[in-house]
Amino acid sequence: MSTSEPFDAVDVIRTKRDQGRLSDEQIDWVIDAYTRGAVADEQMSALAMAILLNGMERSEIARWTAAMIASGERMDFSSLSRPTVDKHSTGGVGDKITLPLAPLVAACGLAVPQLSGRGLGHTGGTLDKLESIPGWRAALSNEEMLAQLEDVGAVICQAGSGLAPADRKLYALRDVTGTVEAIPLIASSIMSKKIAEGTSALVLDVKVGSGAFMKDLDRARELAQTMVALGTDAGVRTTALLTDMSTPLGLTAGNALEVRESVEVLAGGGPADVVELTVALAREMLDAARHPGTAGIDPADLLADGRAMDVWKRMIRAQGGDPDATLPTAAHTETVRAEADGVLTELDALAVGVAAWRLGAGRARKEDVVQAGAGVELHAKPGATVRTGDVLMTLHTDTPDRFARAKDALAGAVRIDPVAASARTSTMVFERIAAD
Repeated sequence: MSTSEPFDAVDVIRTKRDQGRLSDEQIDWVIDAYTRGAVADEQMSALAMAILLNGMERSEIARWTAAMIASGERMDFSSLSRPTVDKHSTGGVGDKITLPLAPLVAACGLAVPQLSGRGLGHTGGTLDKLESIPGWRAALSNEEMLAQLEDVGAVICQAGSGLAPADRKLYALRDVTGTVEAIPLIASSIMSKKIAEGTSALVLDVKVGSGAFMKDLDRARELAQTMVALGTDAGVRTTALLTDMSTPLGLTAGNALEVRESVEVLAGGGPADVVELTVALAREMLDAARHPGTAGIDPADLLADGRAMDVWKRMIRAQGGDPDATLPTAAHTETVRAEADGVLTELDALAVGVAAWRLGAGRARKEDVVQAGAGVELHAKPGATVRTGDVLMTLHTDTPDRFARAKDALAGAVRIDPVAASARTSTMVFERIAAD
């Protein structure tokens, strides 16, 4: 330890290792010192593992989040003529909801600053999807973002490097040290960026199921409650919906494939589950914003009558994209067929996500290049009656030597029963979590 440092990293690690509570001063120091390089990666790794094993109190998580926000800049949307509201999803397979949702909520009269990320592993990244649109660019200056929010009402772009730099460094470390699952660290990672972003209201879409970060409802509920509390404590009106990710959302998993499906939703069609969740989140965002100008507006109407599509086209053009351009398609396709007659009762989201990833739609490392046209197209969802030989999925890739590993990922992903065991739940939303 440098003689100028007020704490010793080993003492901070021991405190949490021994199930103690970190003081505000310890938290402020360790986040700042790690960002500066005064705390080494191996020391922060040990602290992250101690947090994973022993947890944190609400006040500790709030202070940890505040310290990460303090490591960078904060955005200010107070100059806009309409209130801001944002949505964050914990990620899943086929989760293209941001694409139709942002223009839909903007069409209702709110400003939607959607700072999004790229995919890693089996969950797709919103920016990767949009980059399959010819000309579209993810990087905007703060001035460009503000101008677009005022003019169009919605922006989907990458977060600037100035927002919560401590989180970016810690996130990469968690990824390689087996500490990604720590709820205090997940919650503070998400909320430090969202609070620093400066939105006045936030709706969280916390996925539950095989294709989600949180596999079971209890853990998802704990994460949602933690994040809602963090937002509320920071003065951001925050609610969360726990939503189903046992089966992929919609009928596509892959970048250009998901853009195409999102445009179908904006055109008044698209898969019922994508429409349902888009409308549910839009209604929640209007409620969270509490803006008198949106009273009596039902987002479902604006999706049906084309007003959301108009905003989508303006949003894509504002970022250099051509909303009418032909989307990329993969050079090669193969099919997966039903091996029995009956009712499709299971279609595992994780398996489909891994298959799409292996086909080239995702990346194993941050520097990997994704294929715009790669992915999985579904032709049946649970509840459908199928016959032997029916096409269940079409696999898309530019590199056909990827098909074998993608099909390996899908082994056991499909269950076909002679008779449907029981009707699946018809709703995408399990629960709503709001502040106490």
